[in-house]
Amino acid sequence: MSKTAVYPGSFDPITNGHVDIIERAAQVFDKVVVAVAHNPEKRALFSVEERVAMIVEACRHLPNVSVAQFDGLTADFVRQQEATVLVRGLRAISDFEFELQMALMNKKLNPDLETMFMMTSAEWLFLSSSVVREIARFGGCVEGMVPPHVVGKLREKFALAKEAEGRAVP
Repeated sequence: MSKTAVYPGSFDPITNGHVDIIERAAQVFDKVVVAVAHNPEKRALFSVEERVAMIVEACRHLPNVSVAQFDGLTADFVRQQEATVLVRGLRAISDFEFELQMALMNKKLNPDLETMFMMTSAEWLFLSSSVVREIARFGGCVEGMVPPHVVGKLREKFALAKEAEGRAVP
């Protein structure tokens, strides 16, 4: 029987820490679905479609990894994918409290679902999408923190934002 896992997140943008978790999950499971959440409560830098495209490019070397977008409850999406495992990355103990709460809620919503926590490799412990966005917003170097093609997408996005600011009428 094939074992499918879902790795959900906003991935705004995907970082090398995310890629690390995806690569390691791809070694454990027959199939990994990277699920990009559309969360209208969050103001994302990249559209869902842009995030999906960046992840597809970052995971091109992993034949058992696919990328999908979803709205709604993660537990429902996992069921639709006929998966039984949710993969979640942990960087620090502070992540664990929130992730444990989510794992218990997902289990309540989908009793067949198990959550597997994977510790991020030590070299990526400091890394988060929000830190990457902040560095890129102020023109800092994010090379080595995100896949190479994402560096260009960040530069593009912030150049367009600065251009738009220049045209804005006070």
